[in-house]
Amino acid sequence: MLHPSHQTASTASRELLTRTESIAAGIATTHAADVDRQARFPREAIEAAREAELLSALVPVELGGAGASMGDLAAMCTTLAEACGSSGMVLAMHHIQVACLTRHARSSRFFESYLHEIADRQLLLASITSEVGTSGDTRSSICAVDVKDGRFNLAKDATTVSYGEYADDLLVTCRRAADAPPSDQVLMLVRNGDFALERTGDWDTLGMRGTCSPPYRMTSSGSASQLVPGAFADSSAQSMVPYSHILWSAVWLGIAGDAVARAAAFVRAEARKKPGTVPATATRLAEASVMLQSMRHNVSAAAAEFDALGGSLEPLSGMGWALRMNNLKIACSDAAPAIVHKALQIIGIMGYKNDSPFSVGRQYRDTLSASLMIGNDRIASKSASMLLVLKDE
Repeated sequence: MLHPSHQTASTASRELLTRTESIAAGIATTHAADVDRQARFPREAIEAAREAELLSALVPVELGGAGASMGDLAAMCTTLAEACGSSGMVLAMHHIQVACLTRHARSSRFFESYLHEIADRQLLLASITSEVGTSGDTRSSICAVDVKDGRFNLAKDATTVSYGEYADDLLVTCRRAADAPPSDQVLMLVRNGDFALERTGDWDTLGMRGTCSPPYRMTSSGSASQLVPGAFADSSAQSMVPYSHILWSAVWLGIAGDAVARAAAFVRAEARKKPGTVPATATRLAEASVMLQSMRHNVSAAAAEFDALGGSLEPLSGMGWALRMNNLKIACSDAAPAIVHKALQIIGIMGYKNDSPFSVGRQYRDTLSASLMIGNDRIASKSASMLLVLKDE
């Protein structure tokens, strides 16, 4: 068992990445095609992540976790996504939920204990932010929590619940009370055994099939202490949005990187057939390398800027940072499928065939989801409004 408190930050970071690399190479790669084909949860990779204590990477050291930085988490997500996009996305979305608790709930004795439990039991967290009737607006809720005599009751009709059937606990957005406006939201932790999920649809998608995110009706009841302190507006702007856009982008980077690696292997194989010559496809590979490097630098720069804040929350509520995150999400969600498409053009028919070692079909389909995870048009519209009033920073 790794004990980060007895190591330097760089040593702990390397250990996290080493264990992630081992899972990616030995387990996630082996099962990725079947996960995609069967649209099933990547249980082997996530169970390995649990055993390797990756699910507590973001939990503070004093509570039993590794206290990982954004840069650490992004590297983990990229590495796992290179092997299996669905596995990488599940890990990213788990980290996003843990971030909301580590950064906004530690004033609560209950959540201090709960974070320790995440580290001890390696709990997997999922979220329910979508809702029927809100048109995809995560900053608006129809459902409301009912709190009485130290207990809560909550019901939500969700359009998607990512890997909800496989998660230990859920973080759910809802209105603060029945008479609260749609934007007055809070986060409620819903614990395993206290909620029921009634599936209302299927998850038969083009890509990201292993995230297993069909719609559900969720009903729950539990202790009022499971209400995350503060307003969701703050935890959304200061944690959920930056962690989502940076870690999602890291996942897309990993998928695109895998496609380029397959293209490079194909070009090298072609070069070996005619020693002393440079295949015509090598020029396209060079172009793909430029695109991938630009995307990688975009993700790493955003992670570094976030880490440089040193835990300060206030700057993250400003329009400047919001615009930076919007730009990152749009840029990376556009770049990933373009890079995979470039890889497909390099490989040709062998990249198009699903039974080829150079196939990039799964990678292509997975990256096409990127622009739809919070639609780029919606994000661009918000950015346009901010640019009208935002002065140069």
